[in-house]
Amino acid sequence: MTLKSSARGASIVWHGGVAARGARMVAAEVPVALVFDGGTEAVMMATPADFEDFALGFSLNDGIVASRDEIRELAIVQVKDGVELRATLSVRNREALVTRRRHRAGPVGCGLCGVESIEEAVRPLPRVSSELDVTPGDIVAAMQALAPLQVLNRETHAVHAAALFVPGEGIVAVREDVGRHNALDKLAGALARLGRKAGDGVILMTSRVSVELVQKAARMGAPVMAAISAPTSLALREAEAAGITLVGVVRDDGLEVFTHTERVRAETHAR
Repeated sequence: MTLKSSARGASIVWHGGVAARGARMVAAEVPVALVFDGGTEAVMMATPADFEDFALGFSLNDGIVASRDEIRELAIVQVKDGVELRATLSVRNREALVTRRRHRAGPVGCGLCGVESIEEAVRPLPRVSSELDVTPGDIVAAMQALAPLQVLNRETHAVHAAALFVPGEGIVAVREDVGRHNALDKLAGALARLGRKAGDGVILMTSRVSVELVQKAARMGAPVMAAISAPTSLALREAEAAGITLVGVVRDDGLEVFTHTERVRAETHAR
């Protein structure tokens, strides 16, 4: 059976006190196990699409590999209740992965896979340095341009998107998923496969910004992250420390810049 990203769900629709049979397209959600050298690192509930991007992006953002070349093979295997993404790593990574898995204390939370302590959950991030600057109008226009590219969300109205906007080019990649963390991992994988760098532009998110999204952005080398909702306090603290410009509450008429505000410059108007 081929997995699809959406399915038809039957419903009873109430309008004006009157009930009628209805149906709508709903987003698919399945357990996806990320398996490295025969051991399961994480099981995520995800949209069954862009599996290769997901495996690669998760591996990069979680520090399992440092480059695409360190994944020698990837098998996408449909099992009884979900999907296994079975990656074979280069020989030099195996011992470190086994040690990491042995030290893992137990179940992990959404977006923070394989950590065993509070200290590891908020470990220091790589510092992002960039000469990139953008205008508020650039970011607003980019977010407006993203909506028509969200194919699955137009169908289901229930998934998040992560995208990379590059000034002078526009949006160069978009990935969608029921999980915002998954969408960002898929974007990271897509960019790696395309040979593109997050440092060239602005990561766009159709969600709030919590700390794990900032952590992933830092590991991707993204200087600017912009979202339609507001960030959390820990996301702000980590973005400030990592050198990331965090922009939130992006609307058609404006936005809010919370950290490293120097990268968002005033519009220049011809006289």
